[in-house]
Amino acid sequence: MSARPFRVALNGYGRIGRCVLRALSERHKQGGANFDIIALNDIADQASIEYLTRFDSTHGRFPGEVRVEGDCLHINGVCVQVLCASEPEQVDWAALEIDLLLECSGQYATREDAQRFIDAGVPRVLFSQPMESAADVDATIVYGVNHATLDGSERIVSNASCTTNCGVPLLELLEQSVGIEHAFITTIHSAMNDQPVIDAYHHKDLRRTRSAFQSVVPVSTGLARGIERLLPQLNGKIQAKAVRVPTVNVSCLDITVKTQRDTDITFINQLFKQAAAHGALHGLLDYTELPHASCDFNHDPHSAIFDASQTQMSGPRMLSIVAWFDNEWGFANRMLDVAQHFLNIACTTNRQ
Repeated sequence: MSARPFRVALNGYGRIGRCVLRALSERHKQGGANFDIIALNDIADQASIEYLTRFDSTHGRFPGEVRVEGDCLHINGVCVQVLCASEPEQVDWAALEIDLLLECSGQYATREDAQRFIDAGVPRVLFSQPMESAADVDATIVYGVNHATLDGSERIVSNASCTTNCGVPLLELLEQSVGIEHAFITTIHSAMNDQPVIDAYHHKDLRRTRSAFQSVVPVSTGLARGIERLLPQLNGKIQAKAVRVPTVNVSCLDITVKTQRDTDITFINQLFKQAAAHGALHGLLDYTELPHASCDFNHDPHSAIFDASQTQMSGPRMLSIVAWFDNEWGFANRMLDVAQHFLNIACTTNRQ
């Protein structure tokens, strides 16, 4: 182990940023992380930051001490320096001596954007969203699938998306076991902050000007492109669409696959049951046969929960499966997994 914990900062303290901090606090109690968040940057005032850390409508009260003193947000006795800058260049990141920045604002998606952080003194950055193209990032990582490809030379890494983290492990298993001729994915996603509570101008996509809690709203998605970036063997085989539904958290993927080889429901369910219990996806993939509703998976840290009760076949090669995921908490935990692995690979041999 290193002489001191790695030093990490957060840029952006919205839904994912706050979940990352909360999830890291839970891991510290279990001895499961070797890094600390030593600073966070957000345009919100300190009173709002303290309040939204302490109370969360989806994940409950913070299980520990939260208080602000000066420019310090105390989390269970640990000082997190609070910054308030709207541009990367306005922070002296080098002076913070961080090993990694977790960019959770969702405002940056190109290599030029990322380079602004690097030029401002950030040694390496992990983005909480997919970048616009593969060329905009040194690596896009879905933990449990390709995190071992990191070699420590990367400076700009993406944690992909919550839907990609759910879908890629499922599709990789199917491709390896029964082959995929074509697949269609429907994301049924909880409402997000790019939708208004009541009808209001809020987005260039006119459907997203409609009330999030009065309609099922079709939205665009880059999921197919994101999957093909991670699983190039499926290029040209994936299509996807998405709808937002009037719930505050937990989403699911409904995946229809035309398989290359004959299969059946028993084989498919057993495939995912075994993958959840053993191997690289243990702890990332869960399996259930119970009659669940989405709220049962609130605060669930898995990337995907395979719902065996929803597996269907039409003929020997037309397969439909469903997987649930907490689009906030599961994704925040994958951010921590990738961050820890990234730090171990990139920094351990060069520590002070």
